[in-house]
Amino acid sequence: MDVRDRSSASGGASRDDSGQSLRIAVQMDPIESVDIEGDSTFVLMLEAERRGHRLYHYQVRDLWLDSGRLRVVARPVSVRRSKGDHFTLGPAEIVDLETMDVVLMRQDPPFDMQYITATHLLERIHPRTLVVNDPAGVRNAPEKLLVMDFPDLMPPTMITSSREAIARFREEHGDIIVKPLFGNGGTGVFRLRPDDENLGSLLDWHFSLSRDPLMIQRYEPAVRRGDKRIILIDGEPMGIFNRIPVAGDARSNMHAGGRVAACEMTERDREICARIGPTLARRGLLFAGIDVIGEYLTEINVTSPTGLQQVARFAGVHLEATIWDRIEAKIAAMR
Repeated sequence: MDVRDRSSASGGASRDDSGQSLRIAVQMDPIESVDIEGDSTFVLMLEAERRGHRLYHYQVRDLWLDSGRLRVVARPVSVRRSKGDHFTLGPAEIVDLETMDVVLMRQDPPFDMQYITATHLLERIHPRTLVVNDPAGVRNAPEKLLVMDFPDLMPPTMITSSREAIARFREEHGDIIVKPLFGNGGTGVFRLRPDDENLGSLLDWHFSLSRDPLMIQRYEPAVRRGDKRIILIDGEPMGIFNRIPVAGDARSNMHAGGRVAACEMTERDREICARIGPTLARRGLLFAGIDVIGEYLTEINVTSPTGLQQVARFAGVHLEATIWDRIEAKIAAMR
């Protein structure tokens, strides 16, 4: 592969100070696999291109740190809403990420050591190059841990690798949900009723494959009415939709077949957002999605939150435009 080396340019020399065009690197999964009808990264890229910004695509495996410079093999990219023909990639280039104005950290979990290492690498260029979300904020706030800062907003919840602690929690609460601490998309999530005899087998299976702890929560019957996703931008609630589990499945995740529906924000939803919003903004978590079941907050998603297209479909609100308004304002303030 012929790779052009453009990594020697200084950070300031490559920037367009007119404010009309930004150089944006998108760290994401293979663009070929994007679902253009549901993916939030795709509409963020569409909106950036509509504004005249220049986009580059790369995968996290293509990052490297060399003599204090963070470089990557990236390719210019153009996107369009055309199924089966939604992108065009230019020739590969070696890019110094400090020559970018913005890096969107949008690869999907699992939140493993590769993900954590990427946050350490990107932290070296932020905020000279604005990384969204803030890589230190992402590293310190995986979805099932940051939420534990707000125990009074949550159902009874435990994080542990202790079989004894899990047994005691189940004895107290009966009907429980067991899920991997660093999982995503509903994978590995199980509901265990009080008479279910599979807990021991499930723990054997999990700990034979992973040393990661589990999250254990009391099962909330309100999930049958849906698991709401609320989008917050800079800590402000901007959009909401509902995800309703299919019959016979306790998981409401869209990846697990959950049906998406319109819904309205309740007073309790607003109370939850008012409590957690300042924390999200302070940590540089510009784009976040929280999950609410009934009266309870269950997760705060900051690694690669989704939901922009669903909000647009049900409310006619294009939050990708709001996100770019905030990013452009932050760039202008830094300059």
